[in-house]
Amino acid sequence: MAVFVWDCFLCFLPSLLLFLLCLALRWPRAGCWTRLTVRAAEPRFICKPTALAKYLLRHCGSLAKPRLAPWPRGDPHLQTLSSLLWGQHGDTIQFSRDNLLLRDGGIVAVDWAVGTGVGEAVGRKRWEGRKEYHSGGKALGYFTSTPPVLLLIPQSWGGMTPHLKALCHQAVRQGFYVVVFHPRGTAGCPLTTARLTEFGDPADLEQAVAYIHSRHPSSVLVAVSEGSGSGILLSYLGEHGSSTYLTAAAAISPVLQGQLWFETAMPPIYRWGALFHRKMQLRRYANSFRAVLDVDRALGSSSLRDFEERLFCSSAQFQQRSSRPPANPGLSSGPHSPQGLAPSVAWALGERAYPAKDWDSYWERNEPLRDADEVAVPVLCICSRDDPLLPPASTLPIPLFQSNPYFLLVLTDKGGHCGFTMEGREEMEGARTENDEVEEASWSHNVVLEYFRVAADFLKGEERNGARWGGPLGEYSQAGQRNRIGNMAPPRRRKATMTRRPRPQAPGQSRVDAEEGNFTWKRSYTR
Repeated sequence: MAVFVWDCFLCFLPSLLLFLLCLALRWPRAGCWTRLTVRAAEPRFICKPTALAKYLLRHCGSLAKPRLAPWPRGDPHLQTLSSLLWGQHGDTIQFSRDNLLLRDGGIVAVDWAVGTGVGEAVGRKRWEGRKEYHSGGKALGYFTSTPPVLLLIPQSWGGMTPHLKALCHQAVRQGFYVVVFHPRGTAGCPLTTARLTEFGDPADLEQAVAYIHSRHPSSVLVAVSEGSGSGILLSYLGEHGSSTYLTAAAAISPVLQGQLWFETAMPPIYRWGALFHRKMQLRRYANSFRAVLDVDRALGSSSLRDFEERLFCSSAQFQQRSSRPPANPGLSSGPHSPQGLAPSVAWALGERAYPAKDWDSYWERNEPLRDADEVAVPVLCICSRDDPLLPPASTLPIPLFQSNPYFLLVLTDKGGHCGFTMEGREEMEGARTENDEVEEASWSHNVVLEYFRVAADFLKGEERNGARWGGPLGEYSQAGQRNRIGNMAPPRRRKATMTRRPRPQAPGQSRVDAEEGNFTWKRSYTR
């Protein structure tokens, strides 16, 4: 009998502990202690102390007051799974798809958000009424004839997560034109070539950005990536420098060091989830890929690294390719030959027309920050110390943010991966004013959208009056009208590095004064 009672007690012990925890959280004093603990953990803003950084700190209110949710809603795994698997907006976002034909015959998809369903008009009316409460300026996208375009880049395995849908919903209600970029073979995008997008290959994104700009040539174009989608966004910014059409960019829970991310062990539930998505994409086109790689061996991979290497590295494909002739004579199957590409297309793609020689060579051309010193637009990265999908925060390239004026890092203690859940209505009721309506949202969404508005205000203000935000730590000056280069040059191919290399300064380039330590914001553009 005693054994039976003891077994029952152990069986109900977890439920009893959860019940006691709920009672403790509802106790006013315990709730007060929890809120004080969360609010005391202010996010770290790591950057080179430039004029833009100072302006963001003064005018971006969301940056200084995160109001992140306490435990248990703030548990990193709960936030991560919530952002990846379920959300409050569901399928309320409506999209119109454009399929773009690329230079090599491939296809990528861009989805334009055309509505948020019920409540869109109410949301717009509320944001219009709140325009005077945003740092003394108009909200970006309202009361202008050319609303800004927000380009969203999903995770590398593709598809729209609830986290990204919530950002779409919030951006549309604030007046943005929202468009989502889907790489080839993902999110129902047809695959017309035996090529998948490498982790840091920005060639397809480059053509999509050019198309989006042609649709709205007078609009400000900004971009934000989610998780591993930062690989192609950061690569694009580095390869194109000041020739990009983007005015500013942001990355939520970004993968800043791709090789380290693939080589770091991920918790099993997340590893198998991401691997399942990648294998489903390959399995859908298995017959088409059998002529150029060992599909069965790739599908048998037990880690993301093995899967990526067997897809894109010739060292992992050589044994299979040499063991049998190609099924399609039109496709060259040698480890150093273009895969069924016309000579002109292979020439345009350069080294990417060929498989990487090995794992290290693959990352020499795909590391997201390989050309970080060429980035010429401000990039805000939002990271969390408890992110279960990324390597430890101690591996972040902090020196890059401290020395490069275009990279800004917000590092929080809580948030999970693309979570950053805010406090609920009960916790925030005391801070609410009659003009500030509380709604469920992600703190990272609020920061990103406000960052775009504040950065645009900063740049437009300098264009309008030519003033210089001076001081011992930075100043800004804008030369001429912000025009864009009409013809995009082919991407430059450089050796992978994350450190600034010495090179001659051209007129109009951003520079660092070694003697005074002053950074001058100067960008020149031609049509």
